[in-house]
Amino acid sequence: MRTLRVGFAVAITASILFGACSSAATTAPSAAAPASAAAPASAAAASTPASAAPASAAPAASQAAVVSPGASAAASCVAPNPNFKVGLVTDVGGLNDKSFNHLAYMGLQQAQCQLGATVDVIQSSEQSQYVPNLTTFAQKGDNLVIAVGFLMANAVYTVAKQYPNIHFAAIDTAPADAKGNTVNLPNVANLFFKEQESGYTVGYLAGLMEKNKVGAATSNTISYMGGLAIPPVDRYIAGYIAGAKAADPSITILGGYSQSFTDQTIGKSIGLNHISRGSTILFQVAGASGLGYLQAAVDKGVYGIGVDADQNYVAPATIITSAIKKVNVAVFVTIQNLMNGQFKGGDNEFSLQNDATGFAPPNSAVPADIVAQVQQIADQIKSGAIVPPTTIPK
Repeated sequence: MRTLRVGFAVAITASILFGACSSAATTAPSAAAPASAAAPASAAAASTPASAAPASAAPAASQAAVVSPGASAAASCVAPNPNFKVGLVTDVGGLNDKSFNHLAYMGLQQAQCQLGATVDVIQSSEQSQYVPNLTTFAQKGDNLVIAVGFLMANAVYTVAKQYPNIHFAAIDTAPADAKGNTVNLPNVANLFFKEQESGYTVGYLAGLMEKNKVGAATSNTISYMGGLAIPPVDRYIAGYIAGAKAADPSITILGGYSQSFTDQTIGKSIGLNHISRGSTILFQVAGASGLGYLQAAVDKGVYGIGVDADQNYVAPATIITSAIKKVNVAVFVTIQNLMNGQFKGGDNEFSLQNDATGFAPPNSAVPADIVAQVQQIADQIKSGAIVPPTTIPK
């Protein structure tokens, strides 16, 4: 049992399974029955984040949900430490986006189980809640406050400056003042990823699939959809384009943005448009909005590529691989470092060098020889022989 507080006042109790200290707490949900990409609440219960509460407990659009993980951890978990508290604030995508926020929550669960951290989560439903949500945990005196997402740069700056004795971690961003200038703070760990590496590997795979006309990849066209044109999204896309063109210089690549990380309807509409224009492999970089993009691939019998987490379980026959970004590892390592007195303010980088980026195991539609070629590309990126670009070509 755990308490789900809607907004900042009303209390509602909801029964939610909490991931124990097992592989379920550190990996994506297992591929049970194919789940509809347009219905994220249907993910496997063993690792479904807390936002999969009954609909009656869902927050209104203008409210934030606070999730306090309960004491139902398995016997294999270490004893909880009430004196070490970690608060996590999601971006508007919410915990059930099956990718970015979900992975952050998994890292938090792992820290609760393996390190004994006492953890709380606040789900933001609009950007205006970022400052008050971060402030909630800072006022409580939490040892670490984690902000999920690039859009929290100014909120992190505002709150971390106000609470210099509280440690913060900012995923995909660094503190930025009102003018947008980056201002590194000693109490903020900036957690960055080389998304272009992951994008390059899945782009290379897509290029080979299209070039060899494997399965449903019957055209010379692939596509992508970003959520917003922000650096972490665009790094994925830049790598994807470069990788695909390295595999097949004559490939056609369609692209667009949903201007949302939550709107699955617009995501699906863009996906259907890309398919109608010949795309047979769709890469989503748009959080929950991207689930709609993948649903278009499901509906039309073409292929999709997931993002952040291994999203094959969303639609096992459709999702041929995913561009991996181990946010869960970054969250866990940062918590562990703070516990061990090794917290590092400023930039902290995660890449293929520390096994935090790359591509998920492809499904059976991808021939073994293509998997082997993509692995060789990943090895060359890791060695520095290939350096994927970080910007999208004009």
